[in-house]
Amino acid sequence: MLDVTVIEDAEAAAVSLDPVRARLLAELAAGPASAAMLAGKVGLPRQKVNYHLKALERHGLVELAGERRKGNVTERLMRATAASYVISPLALSAVQPDPDRFRDQLSARWLLALGARLVRDVGSLVTGAAKARKRLATYALDGEVRFASAADRAAFVQELTAGVSALIRKYDAPGADGGRDHRIVVALHPTVKDPATTDPTATERAVTEVAGARTAIAEAADTGRPTPENDPETH
Repeated sequence: MLDVTVIEDAEAAAVSLDPVRARLLAELAAGPASAAMLAGKVGLPRQKVNYHLKALERHGLVELAGERRKGNVTERLMRATAASYVISPLALSAVQPDPDRFRDQLSARWLLALGARLVRDVGSLVTGAAKARKRLATYALDGEVRFASAADRAAFVQELTAGVSALIRKYDAPGADGGRDHRIVVALHPTVKDPATTDPTATERAVTEVAGARTAIAEAADTGRPTPENDPETH
């Protein structure tokens, strides 16, 4: 079983989003089970569960783990093909986000478009690497930082931008024979907490801060002060 897999097919995505089938996927991610075993857990007749399992199997979301004899019946034990699933924007190819349509480093929606492209591209790479039986060279860094003030966050963004830009200039070799292009995505956003422990004013504060940053951008354009790209107070 894979830790996570990407669903790229629109029909497979629709199958996985059905509430009953999503529940069955969750149960089968915990371990192999037959239609009869699952029927009691989800509160449906065995025949109905078997119908849903066949739909999931048809789209590669579950697979046969084995068979066992129970009386005069041979039960098929099914298991999920992954512990978790991510739906790729390719499943909605006609309306998938395109970050090249606009570029705004302060836009949460642009960040969302970048994230969607990341899921799409890495998902396609994973699928291709699996078919070719090759390893995929990737790297990810995930961390969390608590800024004491908006000014500290702005300074962090400025240093991060300068550091990453310097590395890109240092290692970028556009004319290298046999070289391969790599995409770099760096993101910063407020941490999403458990709704039960979230400060109800946190989202409001985040929105206010972004609005303040955009006001500063507009003022900078009028007064000739530094632009958003190099002014830490606008980040």
